[in-house]
Amino acid sequence: MSSTSSRSASLPDAPSRHPRGLYTLFFTEMWERFSYYGMRALLVLFMTDAVVREATVQGHARGGGLGLRDEVATAIYGLYTAMVYLMALPGGWMADRLLGARRAVWYGGIIIAAGHFTLAIPATETFFLGLLLVVLGTGLLKPNISVIVGDLYPEGGARRDAGFSIFYMGINLGALIGPLVCSTLGEKFNWHYGFAAAGVGMTLGLIQYRATAGFLGEAGLYPRRKAAEASLHFDRAWYVVLGGLGLLLVVVILGLMRLIQFNPVPIARNASYAIVGFGALYFAGIFLFGKLDAVEKKRLFVLLILLAASAMFWSGFEQAGSSLNLFAERCTQRSFAILDRVLPAAWAARINPIPTGWFQSLNPIFIIVLAPVFGAMWVALARRNLSPSLPAKFALGLILLGAGFLVIAAGAKSAAAGRQVWPTWLIATYLLHTFGELCLSPVGLSAVTKLAPPRFVGQMMGLWFLAASLGNLIAGLIASEFAKGAEALPAMFMQIVATTAGAGVVLLLAARPLRKMIGDVR
Repeated sequence: MSSTSSRSASLPDAPSRHPRGLYTLFFTEMWERFSYYGMRALLVLFMTDAVVREATVQGHARGGGLGLRDEVATAIYGLYTAMVYLMALPGGWMADRLLGARRAVWYGGIIIAAGHFTLAIPATETFFLGLLLVVLGTGLLKPNISVIVGDLYPEGGARRDAGFSIFYMGINLGALIGPLVCSTLGEKFNWHYGFAAAGVGMTLGLIQYRATAGFLGEAGLYPRRKAAEASLHFDRAWYVVLGGLGLLLVVVILGLMRLIQFNPVPIARNASYAIVGFGALYFAGIFLFGKLDAVEKKRLFVLLILLAASAMFWSGFEQAGSSLNLFAERCTQRSFAILDRVLPAAWAARINPIPTGWFQSLNPIFIIVLAPVFGAMWVALARRNLSPSLPAKFALGLILLGAGFLVIAAGAKSAAAGRQVWPTWLIATYLLHTFGELCLSPVGLSAVTKLAPPRFVGQMMGLWFLAASLGNLIAGLIASEFAKGAEALPAMFMQIVATTAGAGVVLLLAARPLRKMIGDVR
């Protein structure tokens, strides 16, 4: 990949302006996140639904879902979201070695769209095939589109930071709109209309990506190797890719033929053990054989703690698509008389009760509103030399996450008594979770680059995604407690409070000695 952009992409004659290619990537990522979060809002609801509704729209019946048990559906959800993070590792490698980021984004988007349209086919086999395609495509697109954003700003500095801020607004805009559109179509008309809408969104992103690709110049156009090598020589790494895809194809065919059976609950549990074991062995190998000096060892130890805190955070935060989504569907009051008064009768009959998936848009709304506030707050604290250390910010994120579950645990007590609770419980929970995310997530990748030994930065970035993957797996396993009924919810949520907030308090108490270990890193 070229390290510089073309003249049209970098606009050197107007350094205060952003490259036009940024907006190409903004809308590509917006539509990709529209499709991802729109489908994500439907997944657990579809998998646990077994009811076949009567004819609703133009004589078409809304089919039921897969009718899976809660513990099975949430385990599948955890495996799916975990694999999305894991596939970012080979996706980034393929772009660096073989495709270049531009082609990786293009092919990844095509595979994602194919996955969503496959999900729209009403069959159990196509559902799981569609999930697999979305995982593979997202692994190609998600890490590499950020690489192209960085390549648009070869000079680095504050303008690059501002560019990424604009880009991340596209992420949250897509995450806001996707659940509103896909949930309305999926829950109110037909589940598969919602999945198809996600595919249409990704297709729109691909169309504008290809139509405006000229604005990107050479950003992300080539693999990290020299362009001449990339074009003149066949890279034997393709054999690895083809072998992996061949093996995956064999497994898929055997699964579709029902010659092998998959039990998602033990798979998710064993996968979490495997990730923990791999991470522990990897860190031990670096400590013992990485030829680190004393300062690097101290910083790597702190990084290990922060990665564990990250996994714990995402294990709670990712309840949004599983247990909290089920809580919204089964335990939350979603019918409002005011809608019958302010909307036309036909619309009110269709919208009321509001779709469950609409609650998934709360977090991106809060992010869009609050991210500038938090950014200004960190700057103001830094000016007064009061900025929290990296461990302290992670600790605050965990504590705020626990506070959110403390709120929903109180609401769950009413649900356990058989009463529908007001949506304010979920709104307050998501607000506190957003506070926690804004403390932990924006500094996470930065912490990796600052604390990792320079020769291991890329590998440590991979471990950051591994920690996120582990958190998503654990989230699915925790959410399986929903199968015990509403009576078990207060205890389940309080268990999350104890583990996340408790770990946050311990980390906060240890923040000062940990800060001493990392020295001048802020």
